[in-house]
Amino acid sequence: MAASAMRAQTFNVIHQFSFGPAGSNPYTGVTIDARGRLYGTTGSGGVDGYYCDYGCGVLYRLEQHGSGWIYTPLYAFRGPTGDGDGPNSRPVFAPNGILYGTTGSGGMDFCEGPGCGIAYSARPPATACTTALCVWQESAIYSFGNDYGGPSNGALVFDAYGNIYGTAVGGGLGDTGGTVYEMTLSNGQWVYSNLYTFPFAGSDGSFPEGGVIFDRAGNLYGTTSEGGNTGCSEDRGCGTVFELSPRVSGWTETVLYAFQGGADGEGPIGGLIMDSGGNLYGTTVEGGQNGGGTVFELSPSRSNWNFNLLYSLSKTGGYPQGPTGSLAMDSAGNLYGTTANGGLYGYGAIFKLSPSAGGWTYISLHDFTYGNDGGIPIGDVTLDGNGNLYGTASNGGANGCQPVTDGCGVVWEITP
Repeated sequence: MAASAMRAQTFNVIHQFSFGPAGSNPYTGVTIDARGRLYGTTGSGGVDGYYCDYGCGVLYRLEQHGSGWIYTPLYAFRGPTGDGDGPNSRPVFAPNGILYGTTGSGGMDFCEGPGCGIAYSARPPATACTTALCVWQESAIYSFGNDYGGPSNGALVFDAYGNIYGTAVGGGLGDTGGTVYEMTLSNGQWVYSNLYTFPFAGSDGSFPEGGVIFDRAGNLYGTTSEGGNTGCSEDRGCGTVFELSPRVSGWTETVLYAFQGGADGEGPIGGLIMDSGGNLYGTTVEGGQNGGGTVFELSPSRSNWNFNLLYSLSKTGGYPQGPTGSLAMDSAGNLYGTTANGGLYGYGAIFKLSPSAGGWTYISLHDFTYGNDGGIPIGDVTLDGNGNLYGTASNGGANGCQPVTDGCGVVWEITP
């Protein structure tokens, strides 16, 4: 697990957020469409209101034009009374071309705090735009309100039929440890159902914060940030990796790995990715040999899964230390990710892990300074077909932000 300071790629800030109606503080990563345009959200900015003193967040698009990028706000969230507040997951395209995502608060009946939030859809207006600023149509397709928790930070996923799958955490009925849910379209309405409910601090995991992914057989995989090993140093366990398999009688949950809180790490907040061989890759936000979290692999072996520690990240800066978003993998098998804090200056880093000589080499692509380059990247990273890497930093940047002046965040690009 050698470390390298080489920077073979170029870091560029392609958008600086400012406090105001165009949005500020991106807490999610970006999604790329077939034309190379980027879509993302901000956690604040946009429309002020009684429940959104600094704006409820914005859905935006970035489109490359010549050597620069054009930023367009598509929709400003408006908080409670049916709309969302604080979009908390990366917006993703469904098979029908419509964008879907979630917010961490807002919804029906002025719901605020844990257990609240909505799932939403967004699409261009039905008629062609005649002005540069084109407001999209947003619809709350489900309001979590008084259910089994609010939507997690993980991006939604879709099956071949267009059904939506995600995870929920916090609050809700029965003081549960969160759920994996499905939404199906019936007579023009989205119908919500729980596929699996995690107990609070249970041995099979609690608080699935990173969403789920599918394999080719239709099984779902995800992580829980707590629960699992009862002997862990954390009061409620150090987290798990789980599988949900469809059965005639319902979905069956299996713990593939329970973190021990030692060299393997603890607190997997980010989601998983899967390679063509069915191997799973993920991260923990703390623990490991160096205290800054870990990058791991789970490989299937007959009826078992083998845990492989790929790299232990160093501890610098505040909490959370390690990656909180999902990794990305290129065609050569290299892994890319960010640390929320950590890095050379303690404000986060973008890294690449390359397989070499039976191990993995860490390459720092950029260490955030909390200056014009931003700081504290907490969302997913995304690769395009040309090997360009994209993501966001939630704070820092060239523009001051209210009520404090530590920057409204940036969107960044790393080119080969």
